[in-house]
Amino acid sequence: MEGLPPEELPVEDALDRVLATPVQAAGDVPPFANSAMDGFAVTAGPAGRRLRIVGESRAGKPAAETVQEGTAVRISTGAAMPAGADGVAPIEVVTVDGDDVTLHADVAPGRHVRGPGEDLKAGEVVLEAGTRLSPAELGVAVSAGVASVTVGARPKVVVLATGDELRPPGAELRPGEIHNSNAVALAGLAARAGADVLASDSVHDTREATREALQAALARADVLLLSGGVSVGPHDHVRPALGELGVEERFWRVNLQPGKPTWFGTNGRTLVFGLPGNPVSALVTFTLFARPALLALQGGRDDAGLGEAELAVPWGRHDREQALRVRLERRDGRLLAAPNGPQGSHVLSSMVGADALALVPPGEGEAPAGFSVRLVGL
Repeated sequence: MEGLPPEELPVEDALDRVLATPVQAAGDVPPFANSAMDGFAVTAGPAGRRLRIVGESRAGKPAAETVQEGTAVRISTGAAMPAGADGVAPIEVVTVDGDDVTLHADVAPGRHVRGPGEDLKAGEVVLEAGTRLSPAELGVAVSAGVASVTVGARPKVVVLATGDELRPPGAELRPGEIHNSNAVALAGLAARAGADVLASDSVHDTREATREALQAALARADVLLLSGGVSVGPHDHVRPALGELGVEERFWRVNLQPGKPTWFGTNGRTLVFGLPGNPVSALVTFTLFARPALLALQGGRDDAGLGEAELAVPWGRHDREQALRVRLERRDGRLLAAPNGPQGSHVLSSMVGADALALVPPGEGEAPAGFSVRLVGL
């Protein structure tokens, strides 16, 4: 999948963005030899020496004096090593008496000294393209001497949930109505995957309303996320409306429980995901299909694979792959996956507190406790 055009940002504005080009160190980090401890910079030698204090080296204010046999320079953590010194005696192993200091421990060459380039070497690639920039990565980029980074553009996303029964959060419900949890949850998942969510709304179950909403969304979105209306019932208008608008169907229905009615199509560079209306199905299929696409558009990759675990309890198999919402627990060196409550596609609470999806392959009979399953992080 071809990513969106990259853009350059100040490094302080790039949190959670995906690098489009590598970051290289502009110089050695640290750029000079410095002390790892508060104490005294000295020449290497044995304990018992009494040395004259001739100066001080502080962070940002190196000492001008040169250390010789019989002298020492007071030094702070991170301060530049003065000329002539090749080791540091920590404050804990010395006694200070006026302008003199007595060492109570040997100082070996290089003791408590951080060498130049010990963290990063000049010209070294310190962050690869495709890296998502967490606070630690931003810190490394700044340490490497970088002021700006080139990152993948954030995909523009519109979320539409279809159904006459949907009401806004907190609204009073009439008979047969439910609150529109899918729009809020999918918008949150999209934002967490790095998307710029332009709108999150509901659409009435009429052909005209569906077509109008889809046409407006397609005009401004890189990715359109739909929930509901992708099946073949009399009030499922999404697929016909998308066809009328020139969206090419790439696949419809997947061998997955929950999530069988999932639909995917394209309109030029715009990706359209028709996710099921059942809340758990919508979130599961977003995680397995839409999230990797959103990350790929930014030049990133979905690193949510958590390896494998063993089922903590027996589980009945199905003719479709099952995505169980599970809690993970390590016991006796084994990673166990236990179902996080009832697994119905309408039981949204099964997502709360879940650590991962456990993918149970299709098959007959029962998967016993200890059966190996693949994990996908939530």
